[in-house]
Amino acid sequence: MGTIESKHCVTCGDELHPERAEKYDYCTKPECRRQNARGLRIAAVGVNKAADQFVVLNEKTEKEAASGRYKKLPDAAGSSASRPRVHGAVGRKPAPAAVRRSAARPSRPPWSEAQENLAHTYRAMGLTPDAIAKKLGIGRRLVIQMLLAAPRTER
Repeated sequence: MGTIESKHCVTCGDELHPERAEKYDYCTKPECRRQNARGLRIAAVGVNKAADQFVVLNEKTEKEAASGRYKKLPDAAGSSASRPRVHGAVGRKPAPAAVRRSAARPSRPPWSEAQENLAHTYRAMGLTPDAIAKKLGIGRRLVIQMLLAAPRTER
């Protein structure tokens, strides 16, 4: 059997507990912590009126951020970010349905799951589609589509 090599604090030289030595090279004495502890890099990835969401920036989260994982998606169907851009001449005929790539994709509702949950909650509270639309900042028609698309079964 091999001997277990003990590690020591880089500041005071005291022996470190084996579990602490796995992550840190200094002990928990206030003076050692003050000299050696480093803060974490934090990034806000979701900011709204109700609550902010943060992540600790490490290799994994930096790669996720670079890949667009934390990119804000449009909330409402009428937002300009969700409209397809038209390229080419005005009045040009659209490509046949067999050639279009978007025709093969399954259709996704133009609202988020959070919006749908809020719409159903507000409806259960007795609000009208007009009042729900005003609260969510979307059109009445979209609210009605949300409510009819997936009716709630729980009561």
